[in-house]
Amino acid sequence: MSEPPVRVTLVGRAGCHLCDVAREVVARVCADVGTGWEEVDVDTDPQLLARWSEEVPVTLVDGRQHDFWRVDEARLRAALATPPPR
Repeated sequence: MSEPPVRVTLVGRAGCHLCDVAREVVARVCADVGTGWEEVDVDTDPQLLARWSEEVPVTLVDGRQHDFWRVDEARLRAALATPPPR
């Protein structure tokens, strides 16, 4: 069985408590709705670091910024209930 397509990206960093909480929410919601997600370390990419250093964790849905600092679970579920753009 293949992995579900990645629709959510969590941009975070090591040692970030809010990132740990966001990871739990993202993992739970994505598992419930059957979509894939990935995590990227902001400190390993100069472009991400310049853009989001002070806003981590940041969640992206279908490549667009969705939330930062905290993940609103209901809002994430609603976003994933709509099909991805083509």
